[in-house]
Formats: sequence, C-alpha cells, structure tokens
Amino acid sequence: MVQVSVSTEPFDAIVVGSGATGGWAAKKLTEAGMKVALLEAGAKTTPKDFSEHTNPWQLPYLGMSPKVMKDRPIQGKCYACTEHNYKWFVNDVENPYTQEKPFWWIRQRALGGRSLSWGRQSYRMSPLDLAGASHDGYDVDWPLKYDELVPYYEEVEKYVGISGRAENLPQLPDSIFLPPMDMTCGEEIFRDQVKAKMGRTVTIGRAAILTKAHNGRAACHYCGPCERGCVTYSYFSSPFTTIKDALATGRLTLLTDAVAAQVLMKDGKANGIAYFDRLTRAPREVRGKIVILCASTLESTRLMMNSGIANSSGALGHYLMDHIYSGGAQGIMPNVETKPWAGAPRRPNGIYVPRFRNLSQPSTNGFIRGYGYQGGSQPAFNMGADGFGAEYKEAVRAGMYGINIGLWGECLARKENRVEIDKDRVDAWGIPVLKTIMEWGDNEKKLWRDGVAQAGEMLEAAGAKDVKTTPDGRWSVPGFCIHEVGTARMGSDPKASVLNKWCQSWDVNNLFVTDGAAWVSIGCQNPTLTMMALTVRTCDYIVKEYAKKAA
Repeated sequence: MVQVSVSTEPFDAIVVGSGATGGWAAKKLTEAGMKVALLEAGAKTTPKDFSEHTNPWQLPYLGMSPKVMKDRPIQGKCYACTEHNYKWFVNDVENPYTQEKPFWWIRQRALGGRSLSWGRQSYRMSPLDLAGASHDGYDVDWPLKYDELVPYYEEVEKYVGISGRAENLPQLPDSIFLPPMDMTCGEEIFRDQVKAKMGRTVTIGRAAILTKAHNGRAACHYCGPCERGCVTYSYFSSPFTTIKDALATGRLTLLTDAVAAQVLMKDGKANGIAYFDRLTRAPREVRGKIVILCASTLESTRLMMNSGIANSSGALGHYLMDHIYSGGAQGIMPNVETKPWAGAPRRPNGIYVPRFRNLSQPSTNGFIRGYGYQGGSQPAFNMGADGFGAEYKEAVRAGMYGINIGLWGECLARKENRVEIDKDRVDAWGIPVLKTIMEWGDNEKKLWRDGVAQAGEMLEAAGAKDVKTTPDGRWSVPGFCIHEVGTARMGSDPKASVLNKWCQSWDVNNLFVTDGAAWVSIGCQNPTLTMMALTVRTCDYIVKEYAKKAA
C-alpha cells in the first residue's frame, strides 16, 4: 500500500506516546515555539469516558464483563481494568507478546496512556538512589546527580500538585507540597508507635491528587475509584493538563489511533515515524527533525529494536527492572472506633513508610538496596464476624479496624533480565512483538523476605492483634507492579549504555527517550514523578542546547 504523509513539511519534533512523559514533552516543546506532532496508538479520551461515578449495577455485567478476560487475559489481572474502563487497556489478542518466563505487561492505549489509571503515588528519587553503585559497589551510578534533577522536580510538582507532608529525610527528599490528606486514627497510632519504638518514619502518601484547587483544577471530592477517570480533573492525567496546554499553543498536531511501527532514518539521523492507522490498518508516515520516544518503557524499546537503531553498545533491551511487591502484613487495631463510617474509607491515598534498610551500611541480612511500604488502616464492616441472625448483623455493623502494609522492593539491574524481538510473531498490525525474559534474583527474594518480617514487627509494635504475614514465595510476578523500567539505559560510557545523561541516543543524536526505558536503577519509589522530571530536563536541553549544536 502507498504510504501517506500527514505533512509536507517536517515537524520540529515528533513525540511518540501521550502519557505522563509524552504530555510533558508536548507541553514544553510547543510552549518553546516548536511545531510538534504527538502520536498516540489509542483513541481520544474525553470526560464522557470517565465512569468513576457509575455504579456496578448500572453496567450490563455488574462491572465484571466477560469481555475483559476474553480479550484481555493479562490486562484483566490488574485491579484497575474492569467493565468500567477496559477499553483503555490493550486488547491482548491484538497486542500479544511472548513470555519466556512469567511477566505480566499492563498496557493502556488511549489518549493519556497509563496516566488515566495510575496509582498517583509521587516520590522523588534520592541522592542515594542515583548513586547506589558508589554506596554498595553494584553496577553503575546514574550519569546525573540529584541536584541536577531538583529544579525539574520542582517545576513538575508546582504544575501537577502533589499532596503530602514534609519529613526531612535524606532517603526520601521532600517535594513542594499541597496540604497533606489526613490519617485515620489507626494510622496515627501506627505512626506514633513505630516512631517511638523503632525510630522509623510513617507519613501520609505523597499523591498527585489535589487537596485544594490548583492551576484551574478542583480539589478531590473523595469519590474513590480514580482509576476510572476524574470529571473534576483532581488527579493528574495528561489529556486535561499538559496536552491541553500544548494544544492551546496552536503548535501541536495530535494524531490518535496512530500505532507507531518504526523510526524512519535518513543519513544517520531519525527523520520520522512510520505508523499504522489503528482502525483501518493503513500505513502512514510523519516527518520530523527530532524524535522523542515516550511510548512507555517496553514500547519505546520495541520501536528502536524494530527500527534496528541505537544499539551499538549491545545494551538495548537489557537491564529490565520492576518492583517486587505483594508481601507484607495485616492485622487488627484494637481500642479505636470500628464503625465503618469512622475515618475516611474513600480517601484515594494511603500511608507510606520510607526506606530504612542500607542507608549507612551497604548490606543487611545478605541483601543490598532497600524497600518502602504502602498501606493503610481504617474501619470496615466485619464480614467475618461470629454469630447468627440479629447477633451476626450487630457484629457485622460493629465493624473491625484493619491495618495492612505491603512492601515495594528494589530490583537490581541485571543484564540477563531483558526483552528481545520475537521474529516469529506479530501484532494485529503486522509489527513484530516483544519476548520478555525476566525473573527475580536472590537479592530481591532476600529483600522481600526481610520486608515481610519487618512489616509484621512494625504492626506488632503498634499494638495490632491477629497479625498475619505473607507466606514465603508469594511475591509478585515481574511486570505486575507496572513500574517496569530499564532496557535503554542512560550512562557515561557509549560502549555500555544506549543514552547519554540527556536521554539522547549515543548513535542517533536527534533521538531521545525519556520514559522509564532510560533508567539505570529503580530505587523503591514509584517512578512516574521522576520520569516527568527527566522529560522536562531533556526538553530544556533540546530547546537550549541541542538546537545550538544542530544549527
């Protein structure tokens, strides 16, 4: 078929991917005066697609559509993928991949990408996280220092709006915060007792959810299911913030239903993207002077691999990471009001316990690096109460005050954890798919076991009763934390990395990758805030420095 170009003149920049990072790239470059094309493989997203106020009984299958599991057997494993919003998630039949070892890859294709349904937890990386190799001798440090990221963290935080409480911890630097959400009584007891008895900090989660009106968006009204969208735009998602701003400049061309297939090259430089119309399968092209990949960690890497570029080092596809989780402890908090309406059960946030392992020494109990916890404590109906009839009803209504914390642990960057192209398999558009090869190593398993044991100890220190810890080996399947990073790492040595410190390809100097693919190590914090800060930093470089060199 004849390929059709959408523009006779090349754009100043092409951005692939419309999630948290792609939205920032579009905003920064258009506001700097550049003409930008933004490609999104999915459909447009409008407030009509939001269903956070739609109850299950208002849906044909009560929120449990058989179509979710039929067409989305991988995506349907994610709590956020339901009958309410399953169309945001990829159809696994149309978008297959090969698992040489178990790896659950959660993907969204809709304008906004995973920013529509992300968990919104927003934490800075610390100086220790960026220089872990200098601390414990494993692998290499990031090619940039924490101080270099601070102004970009601040720019993102001032715009997005991060609610939280300052704690002045070197291992978890404070952000610029909106007012924090309140803790429940059980959480306050847990915080005070863990601090007094174990010297560890417990804080409210730092979340990209507004606690007061901010930048034209309303404060959160605590309706609950943020993963279905937000008609008041109270949590950060790119279509109604960064992309909206980019469109307002008049310099953004938005191309939805555009499935990127290949980076087009000319004279050693990227000069466009070949893509397919998602609905008609017709091939298309768009030309540009700069290409910025923000398609998500594995999609950006897949695009480079299918283009045969950016891999003179042999590092492309390697050093895949995700957080190991699904381990912790739960119990019952006695001596606090247990009525289900006491506290804030619909608060879209929880508590956070920052990393406390290996801050001063390189290792503990045979493992390096560390973990943090997320969780919460609140009253609920006691559905497991004893009794019968009226006695049982009263016991259920009397409620129980549960508490739980779960760990998010650092995964080491290991070359054998990787992705590659499966040459025998293609997606619905004829594009070769990825094969994933990843498993947890001994360090992750030791770290996880220690985190589970410490979770139980902290709950008991807080006075919790009936404390239960996760049985050994019940850790998460790689990929399922949805924090996958690596596979196109930054570095100081072009022989051992794919990108330089500006997220710029060593091999193709007008190609940039600013999503999680660029990461060197993962830390234990949720990654999205840092991805956005890196994108803003790269865009500043493109506008101020790259343009001078290219002139």
